[in-house]
Parts: sequence; structure tokens; C-alpha cells
Amino acid sequence: MQLCQQPGPNPHQSRTAAFCLSLYLYPPVRNTVVSQTTRTTTLIESVAALVKTELAPLTNAIDQEGLYPADFLHKLGALGGFASAIPKAYGGLELGLDSQIDITSLVGRECGSTAFLTWCQSTCAWYLLHAPNETVRARYLPQVAQGKLLAGTGMSNTVKHLAGIEKIHLSAVREGDGYIVSGSLPWVSNIGKDHLAIVAASVGEEGYIMFAVRGDTEGLSLNPCPEFSGLEGTQTLNMRFRNVRIQADDVLAQPDQFKSFIARIKAGFVLGQLGMGFGIIEGSLKTIRESNVTTSHVNVYLDEQGEDIATKFEALRNQVSSLAPQAENGTALILDILRARANGSEATLAAAQSALLHAGAKGYLMRHPAQRRLREAIFVAIVTPALKHLRKEIHDIEQAQQAKAEAA
Repeated sequence: MQLCQQPGPNPHQSRTAAFCLSLYLYPPVRNTVVSQTTRTTTLIESVAALVKTELAPLTNAIDQEGLYPADFLHKLGALGGFASAIPKAYGGLELGLDSQIDITSLVGRECGSTAFLTWCQSTCAWYLLHAPNETVRARYLPQVAQGKLLAGTGMSNTVKHLAGIEKIHLSAVREGDGYIVSGSLPWVSNIGKDHLAIVAASVGEEGYIMFAVRGDTEGLSLNPCPEFSGLEGTQTLNMRFRNVRIQADDVLAQPDQFKSFIARIKAGFVLGQLGMGFGIIEGSLKTIRESNVTTSHVNVYLDEQGEDIATKFEALRNQVSSLAPQAENGTALILDILRARANGSEATLAAAQSALLHAGAKGYLMRHPAQRRLREAIFVAIVTPALKHLRKEIHDIEQAQQAKAEAA
């Protein structure tokens, strides 16, 4: 089986056949995965088997029919698929954020939509883990970490608001120890009547609160969104709050705690999203390998070759592995996190486009994964924080650092 051409006049053909074969026949494997504990290996194997038997048969229906894979999510949760970064005391596995990114990536190799849901669920667990309010943490974290209570993160508007991009949509006024919340969030994923959502609201001059709310709470309505070109199977709905009462025990962070809380969770929130992109990159490399079985003689003329993508991906993945423990212990520099996330978006877009070009006309068929992965890759680059959002924050931080240096 010939996967690479012998050296020829085209510069892409100068790569050795042995190097090409090693990359295409054997997808890149991270040393960190190989050296992890037996528990991590067992978890990865279990999730891989679940993805193959339970998710793979549903992928087309998720993408083309908007099927929401609730049963798969519950089964993934039962395996610990949302609990890698959560302590055992709260139903977690204590394997680390890097392991959670691996799980999201593994799901994303098959289905980007479901990888996004995996990130939503595990990120809600991340919020709850670091919440200053022990009551809300004890009430919801074990259920969310184990996938018994599905949960969506509705923090897109707040994160963009804090970056100076848009106004905050939810407002709250105090009522006793709790709050009354009104407003609307246009797109919140992985929510429903029997789900939990974690969102934030402005409390006037006091600042902001972050709180958990069940989908069937009085005064809260969930409404369908206009049809998307992708990610239809993520149960993304509009949330409308009409004088919704939020008890103090459902508040993750009060106004005086909010700033430090956001700073604590942001690194893990952003870094965890890279699992979606990594899965799409790995799936795209698979398409490239498969396409080169029959069309490598012409694919060598494409700018982005599989080995180029694999090399860049491996470097980025190793960087994220070094950042993950820092995000967990609260020492990560947010600029490093934002840059890694931006690089991940760009790498995902490049890999998905290359896979479609390698596949050729076949990749344009609705049943072919290459066109789906391209749509999923674009989502990785526009989901909050979007690539333009990331670049704005990076620019703002760099400008502030420069001004500080000049002043000194």
C-alpha cells in the first residue's frame, strides 16, 4: 500500500516515504497519555469503546437531524467522562484537567457536537468545584460530575461583556438572601426542563452574581433557536427569565466574590475547549490518511500535508498538557491560555480544510465526515471566546503590559 510518493520535482514530495508512513499509519500518540496511571488508561479505553458502540451510529443523526444524544451523555458520565478534574469527594476521578481534555478530544474524533456537550458538562462541574458557596457545590457537583444531572454553561454573554464586547443580558435585584432575575440569553447549549444551567447576571452597582438554575424553574422559559448549519444536536435554546427567584443556596458567587471567582475558573474554562478542536484535528488526520490510500499522488501538491498538521498539533497538545496543571492550581498566566486557545482554533480550521481538500469531491458529500468536520471546526473558532474575541483580549493584555513597562 503506497501512501506517499517518492521524491519528485514538487517540494512536498521531498519528504521521505518512511516519515510519511510512520505518521499516516500510526497517528500521533502523546507520551503523557502513555505514561499516565492505569486508571486513566482504563478510562480512555472505556470511553473509546462507548464512543464506538453508542456514539458512532448516531453521528449523522446528530448532525443532520438535530438528535440530542442524552443517553450517550448519561453513559459517558457513568464512566467518569466529565469527572477527570473533580476530586473523589464529589464523585470525581482526580485524574486532572489534562485527562478531561483527552476525554473531550476522544469524543470529538467522532462527533464535534457531542464533544461540545462534553465540554459544557465538564465545565459546569469545573464551575461548581471552585464555587465559594459550599452548599451549591455539594448539592449539584456530584450529580453533574457523574452525568446524572445534565448541565449547560450560559456564560458566553458574560464573558463577552467582561471583555468589553457586548452588554450583559441578565439583571438581578436582591430579595432577602436571594435574587430576582430577568432578561434573556439567546443561545445556551445542553439545557432542558430537566437540566441545570449556570449563568450570570448584573446586580446594578454591586457587580455580578453567578448562579445555577433548573430548566423547570417558575418564570423561566426555554425556546427553540433558529436552525443552525451545524451543532443542531446540542439542544441549544433561548433562556428567558421573567422575575425568576434564585435562592442564596443556588448562587455560586456573590458580587463581592465574583471577580476572583471568574479569574479562578477562566483558565480551565478556556483551556478545556481545546479538547473539541483536538478531536476534530485527529479526525481530520484520519481522513487525510484514508484519502492518501488512493490519491496520495495528487494530494502531495496540497499546501497542508498530514505530517505538517500532525507536527504542529503535537507541539500544541504538549503545550496544553503543561498548562493544564497550572490552570488547576490557579497559577496559569491567562495570556498563555488565550494564545494556546487561539492557536487551537487556527490549527483546527487548517486541519479540517486540509482534510476536505484531501478527500476531494467525496468530502463534499453530506455523508462524508470531512464536510461535517469543517463546519465543526468553524464552530471551534466562533464559540465564546471566538477567535476575534481571543485576539482582542490578547491585544488588550499586551498593550497593558507594554504601557506598564514604559511607565516603569
